[in-house]
Amino acid sequence: MEHAEFDAAFKAMPEGYAEGAYEGRRFGVTVKRSEDGRRNSLFARELAGTDIVSFNLYRVASDQASLKPCEMSTQKVVAFVLGFRPDP
Repeated sequence: MEHAEFDAAFKAMPEGYAEGAYEGRRFGVTVKRSEDGRRNSLFARELAGTDIVSFNLYRVASDQASLKPCEMSTQKVVAFVLGFRPDP
């Protein structure tokens, strides 16, 4: 997985609350971004189940970011961001 691919997918996610699908399941997702774009977070909850995805993303330089998953693997976070499809 390229860093650029994850970055582009996360930037494309709408800020605020949205609903959509990931692996055939429905999720409610909240994305927050600071005004300067350096502090970002995502919290997603499966609407008809118990799964969650949560992380913070800190941009420490223009070309560097620090991804901090919340009690889950980086792979799970990356897969979710790349695979989530918000409702139109």
